[in-house]
Amino acid sequence: MSTPPKDPKAKPFDRSIIEGPIIAAVWMLAWPTVLQNVIGGAQGIIDHALVGHLVGYAGNAAVGVSFQIFLVVITFVMSIFTGMGVLVSRYAGAGDAEAVNHTSWQAFLAALAMSLFILAPAGWFLAPVLLNVVHAAPEVQLQALPFLRTLFVGGLGMMLGFMVSGALRAAGDARTGMRLGIAMTVLNVIFNVILIRGFGPIPSLGTMGAAIGMIMANTLVAAYGVYLLMAGGLVIHWHKGMDRSWDWPVIKQLFRFGLPAGIQGVAMNIGGVMMLRFMGSLPESGHVQAVYAVGYSELFSFITWTSVGLMGAAAAVAGQNLGAGKPERTVRAVYVANRMGLGIAVVIGAIFLTVPGFLFDLFGMHDAQSQTLGAELLRWLAVSGVFITTALTFSGGLTGTGDTKGPMYISLVSQVALPIGLLLVLQSTRPLEPHHIWMAIVCGHVTRAVLSVLRFRQGKWRSIIIEAPRGA
Repeated sequence: MSTPPKDPKAKPFDRSIIEGPIIAAVWMLAWPTVLQNVIGGAQGIIDHALVGHLVGYAGNAAVGVSFQIFLVVITFVMSIFTGMGVLVSRYAGAGDAEAVNHTSWQAFLAALAMSLFILAPAGWFLAPVLLNVVHAAPEVQLQALPFLRTLFVGGLGMMLGFMVSGALRAAGDARTGMRLGIAMTVLNVIFNVILIRGFGPIPSLGTMGAAIGMIMANTLVAAYGVYLLMAGGLVIHWHKGMDRSWDWPVIKQLFRFGLPAGIQGVAMNIGGVMMLRFMGSLPESGHVQAVYAVGYSELFSFITWTSVGLMGAAAAVAGQNLGAGKPERTVRAVYVANRMGLGIAVVIGAIFLTVPGFLFDLFGMHDAQSQTLGAELLRWLAVSGVFITTALTFSGGLTGTGDTKGPMYISLVSQVALPIGLLLVLQSTRPLEPHHIWMAIVCGHVTRAVLSVLRFRQGKWRSIIIEAPRGA
């Protein structure tokens, strides 16, 4: 079979990922994503702080509850991007540029179809039912329903943003995704400051302003990212001569590797929704859900989003080296990513233990009940951070090599069966208290970390085969 001509507008793959020092390869892909996620986390903090000061704890709870529900749905829909990452990293490691272009285009087509015909209509009609499932208090539902519906209807921009940055990172370019992510965060902050607080003739929209600002920022940046892929100059180039029709064998592989990751993500987020349901059954449910929204969804994100960045780097380096026939470098990359994550988790955990009251003051949560509950939650999360970092980095290694079923089974056990089962037992034997929920979260993270390490060390990922795309 003849080799297709090289695209003069395409940037060559960075071969240091499969040939240079492992630490440098992991760090090169990790730091842009980590920085992007930290800045994105800061944007979430600003949103919560503005909503908390202007609307009160009900606004904070509405944002946290709505986003947790939204993640359950969008994580499943975006699972195809996990499959895309597996294929793109393998093809990039093998040096097949046209296969990388073709696969990322197929993911783009699938994202358009699922967002417009599944996410938007289903989310609009199911939003009230989903809020009832988590037992959101009436004052929280009043704020949450329009917020949640806006996220579902405008979710295409977020999906395409994840697609662009994920494809580029898997191909070895994390910096472009970082620049796009920072631009999105800056726009989001600007829009939200204007829309949440109001500015000039624009009235204060409160919680709804946060949703509109998020959608506007994501849509603008995603459109620019798609333009860059078509214009050339990146490692991925959707050039005019490429096949733009649907390739069902490639779509099938996207779902083959992606669906287990989607089920895993849904399981994790269902676990989070069930946690909200348990919180909703407590006498002080509104305050507990608000503390959880700030402490777990925002403050703890400085550990989880950092670890997610390292997970993405571990997946890309692992997948590329396996595609290049170098599985021993795959192993080393995962362990290097884990050590980096542990160092960051320990530092942030120390901050949680030292100044919990100050951290919750930033969100306008000055009352004694929120301060007490928040300090208690952060003590648990300071310990949990070490384990979730280990779980995520090793999950990244498994996913990047194509073993997406292992993390799925592990998540079903650790994020759903164990914590929910534990809380059901406690609820049947004694009055449930907030610290029981915090304890269940930590138990789930510990279990997930242990099982992820054991699965990776089994080495079944070494024998996973992927198929070449059409025309390769």
